[in-house]
Amino acid sequence: MRAGADRIAWAASQMPVLASVAARLRDERPLAGVRVAACLHLTAETAVLVRALLGAGAEVAVCSANPLSAQDDVSDELTSAQITVRGRHGDDFSAYERGVRELAGTAPDVVLDDGGDLLLGARPRLGGTEETTTGLLALRRAFSASDGALAFPVLAVNEARTERALNDRHGTGQSALDGIVRASNVLLAGQCVVILGYGSAGMGVAERARGAGAAVIVCEVDPLRALEARMAGYEVMPALAAAARGDIFITVTGSRRVLSAPHFAAMKSGVLLANAGHFDVEIDLDALTSAATGPPTSVRPLVDAYALADGRVLNLIARGRVVNLAAAEGHPAAVMDVSFALQALAVEALVRTPDRFGSGVVPVPAEIDAEVARLKLAAVGVAIDTLTVEQEHYRRSWA
Repeated sequence: MRAGADRIAWAASQMPVLASVAARLRDERPLAGVRVAACLHLTAETAVLVRALLGAGAEVAVCSANPLSAQDDVSDELTSAQITVRGRHGDDFSAYERGVRELAGTAPDVVLDDGGDLLLGARPRLGGTEETTTGLLALRRAFSASDGALAFPVLAVNEARTERALNDRHGTGQSALDGIVRASNVLLAGQCVVILGYGSAGMGVAERARGAGAAVIVCEVDPLRALEARMAGYEVMPALAAAARGDIFITVTGSRRVLSAPHFAAMKSGVLLANAGHFDVEIDLDALTSAATGPPTSVRPLVDAYALADGRVLNLIARGRVVNLAAAEGHPAAVMDVSFALQALAVEALVRTPDRFGSGVVPVPAEIDAEVARLKLAAVGVAIDTLTVEQEHYRRSWA
């Protein structure tokens, strides 16, 4: 288990914001006796968060949010510390569901989720947090359809300002391309990269693909985001038009079947297909399988080649699972430092002020966002200005 311990220590060394939050929580122990269940990617960064919650007094159990993101040496290290861990690298979907059910059965007071499944299964007493756009979409639908039956708050960590600024744009932006390059060893320079979805994460992927020398095409359904992409200098067009142009396709939408049979029929031979969304539904795997003449061929450990009847070959990376975690190590620890500091402070707020948030998906309190940003600036040695009394008065009164 030495490898897991070393991996966790390396991540912790790059997470000073969470370390600062954890030190205060360790002194105050506001989570004493609180049962916390987390459905997150089983990575070294998650282990640092788990230790912070344990230090604050919580009882913590964790399961994997994605079977290809689980780092088994990290899981072994947590298990050796008598922490309940469910999920191993490469588990099938039934094993994932079993892990979620087992954690839901512990009747947690607070849930940290990455996809919404555990929150809906456990219905925690004090509420929870959600890390992904996909999970928030599912939760909002569920709360809307429940007619009040779901009566707990969910803090939308994914929509916090600090999360959007660092996790989506810089975390996904770097790690998605990292996963594609690790899996395929492709040279990005000179390639045509098609990015489907121009939210915060898509923006980050586009920036880094262009920085690596690729020509970038953006496909969007939101007119404002499409306009933003065009004004940023990218080509913007419908996905079916881009299908004939692209060399590498990256889905970052949180939606279903963004690439399907009509797109596959238009693509050049040899293209790479990768998904950077949370669930493996953005690339239509059923349509891809149906278009192929037989089972895919594993041409590299994380690349499956689908041979089509007309002789073309389409290459799928990491079985369409979230590429930055399935083919690489996810966001850098310096990015997860911000995400997990938000998570820890959100859990503290749920426990300390249980009547504050009501029910449903609610924003992360602005003071938590500001505190995390302040701590991150301090960690990187940056000082900023403060308003004078006169300026504060002017903002309030316009006098």
